[in-house]
Amino acid sequence: MSKPYVTLLGKAVRSIARLRGGGSALPGLFVEKIDPAFIKRTLAPLPHGVVVVSGTNGKTTTTKMVVELLEGQGLKVFTNRTGSNFTRGVAAALLGEVDNHGVLHADIAVLELDEAHAVHFVRAIPPRYSLLLNVMRDQLDRFGEIDTTAGMLASIARHTTDTVVLNREDPRVAAIAPQLTYQKAVYFGLAPKLTSLFPNDDDMHNSQVQALQNTPAASVTLQAVSGQTAEFLLHDKSVTAKLQLHGIYNIYNAAAALALVHVIVGEDCDQTKLLASLSDVTPAFGRGETITVNGQPVELVLVKNPSGFRLSLASFKPADYATMIAINDNYADGRDMSWLWDVNFESLADAGVAEVTGVRAYDMTLRLQYDEIEVSHIDPNISSALKHFLDSHSSEPKRIYCTYTAMLAIRRELAKITTVEQIS
Repeated sequence: MSKPYVTLLGKAVRSIARLRGGGSALPGLFVEKIDPAFIKRTLAPLPHGVVVVSGTNGKTTTTKMVVELLEGQGLKVFTNRTGSNFTRGVAAALLGEVDNHGVLHADIAVLELDEAHAVHFVRAIPPRYSLLLNVMRDQLDRFGEIDTTAGMLASIARHTTDTVVLNREDPRVAAIAPQLTYQKAVYFGLAPKLTSLFPNDDDMHNSQVQALQNTPAASVTLQAVSGQTAEFLLHDKSVTAKLQLHGIYNIYNAAAALALVHVIVGEDCDQTKLLASLSDVTPAFGRGETITVNGQPVELVLVKNPSGFRLSLASFKPADYATMIAINDNYADGRDMSWLWDVNFESLADAGVAEVTGVRAYDMTLRLQYDEIEVSHIDPNISSALKHFLDSHSSEPKRIYCTYTAMLAIRRELAKITTVEQIS
């Protein structure tokens, strides 16, 4: 089948899926089936090649930052902005961007990829650059032991053709560097005084992985954090930026994005524009995103593993906010929810939790009871629970901690009553 026919058929499926309220993956599944080489052929002509962003935490927000920083430097960027980080999500996103002849008019592709799917992707389409964020105990029912996840990231690095950007403070990520052959390794890192704010998996589980014998220099180092203002050491020059992103973890993600963009743009990088772009980045959907309902903010905070939940609780103070927790255990969330017992919820004790919902609502409530957190209302049905939460706290700011599929369900419900950014 010729390329134009593949593109036109794929675009038609995409239009039908959107009209019927379908997910973003269906058109991608369709085009992968009828033309397995679609992604490779479409991305091959890009002058700056392909970037893969992977790791356990922070992929979506970091990818969004990288895209906006590159656009601020004048590059036209393709990305899988829906957050569907499987290959079918990339294919679906491409269908929305290519012209009717299957041509993608872009300079570079920046792709967020799930660790397991990235391994297969990079074998078929080796990226020019890769950014590897961290390795945490996340969805172990899918990936097995944490070292399996580290091995996946190492495979991504080995298939990268130019430069790999690594998290110096994550021992499993930093340990990838000696495995590289011809690839260049570049690091982002933390000032020593900040390491306790950003614990790696070993810090949280009292285990140790052998670190690199010599600590490598980082091209970008997060030096200080005060609220949403961050100081970075950027190639030995101290710079400051005020971020719109909420959450201390996103500030470290900013260091990762800055390091990657400097690698891609090189000496032509305009640092004034770079910092201006960084200050303009808003949260990715569901990652600290704020949606206004009846004049009050409703913040959506994605949680999917103990480290992410811990950092979220540390970043968002519960005072003056009504809190809801929505926990599903669908495939995209990870079936094993035992990780909830590795999270300390005591910061919610004073204000309590107004609503608990989702497939695992009662498991979540039991976990909160062990930390003596008062729960006002429980309803496993997300639609009715959200309505109760909004109605019962109509005059208050609200915050919802939610797993991935719960977040998607909540956004769909909110879209019925207010303006919500479309993601597909």
